[in-house]
Amino acid sequence: MELSEKNIIVLAEDGFEDMEALYPIFRLREEGIRVTVIGTGNKDSYMGLHGYTLDVDDYPSSIDPNEYDGIIISGGLSSYKLRNNIYIKDIVSKISDKNKLIGCTGLGAVVLISSKAIDGYQITCPEEIIDDIINAGGDYTNTGNCIDRNLVSAKIPGNLPQFMINIFELLKNDSNELTK
Repeated sequence: MELSEKNIIVLAEDGFEDMEALYPIFRLREEGIRVTVIGTGNKDSYMGLHGYTLDVDDYPSSIDPNEYDGIIISGGLSSYKLRNNIYIKDIVSKISDKNKLIGCTGLGAVVLISSKAIDGYQITCPEEIIDDIINAGGDYTNTGNCIDRNLVSAKIPGNLPQFMINIFELLKNDSNELTK
């Protein structure tokens, strides 16, 4: 399947880390990938930590995860709002269950924890949530980027270029799964 035929969800909520959401959105769209931005459903647009805004394309209650090839969960304080939304957790859980692409940056890993989508995966994350990752059954690794099967994780915004290279490698892979 060509990249231009792929559909990816990007999560957003007030307090998203601007670069961790905007950089992947721009890169995905440059490759012709259809990006659907969704939040918790309580607003039509969300403001990032540094003042950029993202308009939502749809609401989580109307998303069918089967119509998407993956999801990207950006970090920032928004992750704590997203992790408590029943629809967001359901979407992430269903995408995880189907072994579809999951991209996670920074604090976005807390959404994976609440969605019960981290057990048995190797993942990188900021220091403040290492214990949470381990307690949820994840295998923390102290690297800038990590790939484990269908999960691509990046620790900080400076890791985004390699993160997106890994995302594109996974999306181009016919088996829809990368190995370590």
